[in-house]
Amino acid sequence: CLVISLKLVITYPGPLWKFLHCRIDSWINLSAVDPNKEVQGEISLELQVVEEAHQRLLCCHVLEARDLAPRDLSGTSDPFARVLFNGQILETAIIKKTRFPRWEEMLEFVLEEGADSETPLVVEVWDWDMVGKNDFLGQVRTKKTQDWFRLLPLPNAGEDAGDKLGQLRLQVRLAEDRILPSSYYQPLIDLLVESVLCPPEADDLTPLALLEEVCLVESRQDVSIKLVKIFLGQGLVIPFLDYLNFREISRTMDPNTLFRSNSLASKSTEQFMKIVGMPYLHEVLKVIVHRIFEEKKYVELDPCKIEPSRAKRISFKASLSEAQIREGSLEVLKGYLGQIVDAIVGSTESCPSLMRVAFKQLYKRVEQRFKEEEHQEAKYIAISGFLFLRFFAPAILTPKLFSLRDHHADTQTSRTLLLLAKAVQSIGNLGLQLGHGKEQWMEPLHPFIFASIGRVQEFLDRLIDVDTEMEGSEKQPWTLFHSSDIIKEGYLQKRKAEGVHLVSRFTFKKRYFWLSHESFSYSKSPEWQVRTSIPIQRICAVERVDENAFQQPHVMQITTRETGASCLQCTFSNVNELNQWLSAIRKATIANECMLPFCHPGAFRGNRWTCCLQTDRAVRGCSRTHSAVTLGDWSDPLDPDAEAQMVYKQLLLHKGKLRFVQGKRIGRSCLAGGVGNAIQAGLYPKKKRRMLLVL
Repeated sequence: CLVISLKLVITYPGPLWKFLHCRIDSWINLSAVDPNKEVQGEISLELQVVEEAHQRLLCCHVLEARDLAPRDLSGTSDPFARVLFNGQILETAIIKKTRFPRWEEMLEFVLEEGADSETPLVVEVWDWDMVGKNDFLGQVRTKKTQDWFRLLPLPNAGEDAGDKLGQLRLQVRLAEDRILPSSYYQPLIDLLVESVLCPPEADDLTPLALLEEVCLVESRQDVSIKLVKIFLGQGLVIPFLDYLNFREISRTMDPNTLFRSNSLASKSTEQFMKIVGMPYLHEVLKVIVHRIFEEKKYVELDPCKIEPSRAKRISFKASLSEAQIREGSLEVLKGYLGQIVDAIVGSTESCPSLMRVAFKQLYKRVEQRFKEEEHQEAKYIAISGFLFLRFFAPAILTPKLFSLRDHHADTQTSRTLLLLAKAVQSIGNLGLQLGHGKEQWMEPLHPFIFASIGRVQEFLDRLIDVDTEMEGSEKQPWTLFHSSDIIKEGYLQKRKAEGVHLVSRFTFKKRYFWLSHESFSYSKSPEWQVRTSIPIQRICAVERVDENAFQQPHVMQITTRETGASCLQCTFSNVNELNQWLSAIRKATIANECMLPFCHPGAFRGNRWTCCLQTDRAVRGCSRTHSAVTLGDWSDPLDPDAEAQMVYKQLLLHKGKLRFVQGKRIGRSCLAGGVGNAIQAGLYPKKKRRMLLVL
């Protein structure tokens, strides 16, 4: 077992927020596991100095601890506290089999004459072991009188093993934002909205145009995600995309290079598809992707990459030749591609109406810009470039990044997915670049690709055949999911917390679960008509369960408020699956007003809680809940203030460049006396004054 020791100290002369948008990319030394560094949890202490007749006492009230590290095989610990002060050592009692001990003990230290009462008090927490040494659980050094204190590891006594155990390269980015009340962002939101409500002009100076000019390439993806969500919340995502696409199209001279760069328009449309169209993508590709993973067929068309071991003997007289391998691979690829193309061209009605309207608007803009006969296919390529090259093909290449699979593919399956993604890209390009590349070994697939182009163009015609009523219906504020849409589904092992009897391993039963924004439901199988449903509004906590509660490592509990608090526990095969379900349910319940601040991470068995050993079943939870801790992905709910803060931070980070662009676009003469004086003097056009004041 290895741990990663991150010894990277960064000093930055300035506010932290100016640094946090940067990324850390470093090789980190691997070091052997040191149990004394594996600490977690907090301890509650109260300190006071008591004056008595002949002496002074420092009284340390050791109250309780929570979320201590499990050190025993049962998933618990036997904790006790050791308090050190001025050479004196006192200990609390040992509380067995818990990670949430309550000591409620007062330890008194005599303050000798002339002793400094400001000397730090040291509190160590240990796990008692009958055999062998006690295990360290953490320590605190404090002068404060009362608080919850985070337990820390022992000071580092020596150097780690350096690169003797190897190194691991990590890319880490920390983003910390202080979100202000909505009223602070409203002027900026109003400016952004005004940018897209006015008729677009290719060279018009608007806040969006300024943001596009000052935004760095590496920040465009983050900015585009936030902008798409802002305009989704405003019900104006179609005008927003149309504004950016119009500017991009107007500045493009060659239709063959249209949307090929990572401009703000390209990134925004790409992120728009991922946010709005992910359920659609799953409906189209999930079945065929699962089949490819399950079949694990060897596929290769490149003669240079065919494994020699594949040319194996298939009988006493014959062996599988390279040509036969390629022929067999071609048939397998054509079979997979046929299913993929059939699923895509037959998905017109499944495609979200927002995507269809956006593509219709894009089609019109490209058609108006490139009217020449030789550019008649440009309007189709503009749509297929997004839909195939930036949506379907990447999802086929890396299904895990699009939540189509829980794990990345092995080497053999990855090669199959790569060849399929290349073919789908060629279909998305309408075959215009076939035969011009270096990969001539892809030629056997060209007839299939050419045969699919006509079907794809017919599909695109149907896709943009959207009536005006549908366009108008999408101008209301939009949420990421309709309430009945299935967000996540699959088999889990479940148990409903009822009674106080001993839990056996047979208590958990296999059921099929569905999660939507309306309910969390389950039944015996996907086809079963009778379902048990928990309304999302009744869920008040979604938390992990301690391993010792059921002697299982990956357990989640869902607490609901009915006549009394009720729990449903589910087990998972691995920690990734557990975290994915935790995150999905927490996002679905993010607007619930009944969420609990505390809960019990254990089970109530033998007339007491396994976590804190309290005997009152209705006692307040001993551990804090984590309703806001989620995995970031395409299903993140809209958060207008956080999204506006991201845009504001980008403008603030590039304030100097913003002023330069303003001066360049409006005129240096206006800036001679400063922006504020120029505005007051009326040197700016009337239309720009309010924008510049806000920015």
